[in-house]
Amino acid sequence: MSKRFLYVNRKAPYGTIYALESLEVVLIGAAFEQDVSLAFLDDGVFQLTRGQQTDELGVKNFSPTYKALGDYDVNKIYVERESLEARGLSLDDLLPLTYEDEDDDWAEKDSIKLVSAAELAEIMQAQDVVLSF
Repeated sequence: MSKRFLYVNRKAPYGTIYALESLEVVLIGAAFEQDVSLAFLDDGVFQLTRGQQTDELGVKNFSPTYKALGDYDVNKIYVERESLEARGLSLDDLLPLTYEDEDDDWAEKDSIKLVSAAELAEIMQAQDVVLSF
């Protein structure tokens, strides 16, 4: 039985290397068939926002890479409701991340699950490994 890995993303997408490093580690773990899930809370919710413009920052916008997660069977993406609301965001402000469910005739389904802080705490408790970025 493989270990369950949860990658917790708390930082804004740009200004530090944490967000990009987390995404790269998740993709590597998923490529090696680890049971990978992600959590976005605090300013980490900004990592998933639509329409990111990075030209003035002089850095590459890596947010389109999140759309590849479904191809790596990463479909457990948890976003903390309270963090979204505190930043004036809703689910509609986030990237449309999906996966194809092989158990449901390859139906396309949403990867993002909006959860409360209490639910996220339970999800964290159920993991074998929790890595925070």
